[in-house]
Amino acid sequence: MTVIEARVHRSSARNARLAFVLTGVIVGLLSAVVAASYWHPIIALFVGAAIGIPTGAAAWLLVRIWPVLRLLWWWLPEILITTTLLAAWVQLATHTPALVTLAVVALVVGVPAAIPVVRRAIVAWAWCLIVRHRLRVCFSQFIIANQSGSLPLILWARPTPVGERVWVYLRPGLSAKDLEGRLDKIAVTCHASSALIERASDSNAAFLRFDIKRREVLTATVGSPLVDVIDPDTPVSDRAPVTPPTALDLPDVEASTVTLPAPRPATANGSKPSAASSSTDTDDMSDWI
Repeated sequence: MTVIEARVHRSSARNARLAFVLTGVIVGLLSAVVAASYWHPIIALFVGAAIGIPTGAAAWLLVRIWPVLRLLWWWLPEILITTTLLAAWVQLATHTPALVTLAVVALVVGVPAAIPVVRRAIVAWAWCLIVRHRLRVCFSQFIIANQSGSLPLILWARPTPVGERVWVYLRPGLSAKDLEGRLDKIAVTCHASSALIERASDSNAAFLRFDIKRREVLTATVGSPLVDVIDPDTPVSDRAPVTPPTALDLPDVEASTVTLPAPRPATANGSKPSAASSSTDTDDMSDWI
């Protein structure tokens, strides 16, 4: 029913008493104010008390049994499926002979198992039921490790081509940022290859969507439809053979050779001659090197 039984029971009892007091007082006062416009104020107080006390009791009962309601919600699909199967079996066994009952059961079980499409669909939905409980185990372990938080509401799940998709509504103590760092643990608990998480609502950070991946669907070889578009009678054009380059070394690059002029001799004092003493008007490249 909960992560830590004693703590949750104490919290449930405390919240139930608080809900009873607040609901009874608020509803009783509002009812008395409305009744005071029709009857005497003293009679209005009794009317308010007569309405507020039952309403507070209903609020107390709802809060007190909330852990049980949450547990029933987690197991609701299994309860409905089991109840339906048992009721069908009882009706079938009551109104038909034993041989007919066995034949019907064999058909109901054998036909879906023999048809691959039906069998894969049943297995996919069965994994959806399993993943809901595996995620609950993950959240329980996370809350125990953090020593704080409440179990989230696991709403519904449906199969996808790669696994399952589950919608979860978080409660105080957990956030998407906390769960993103634990996706590997979630994948291990769900017996999957990987797990992804993203927000399912732009306005509510508590509403999340989990994608559990069990297989890859992009590994199959897909034939290109362009092959069927090409006309088989199209003539083949001849092309001249071209030698592809094998390397990019500098000796293999064909480029013109650049020749630099010879350096000019230095003067007696070690300085280079000025441009005015040059016999030509052209600049010497050695003056700039």
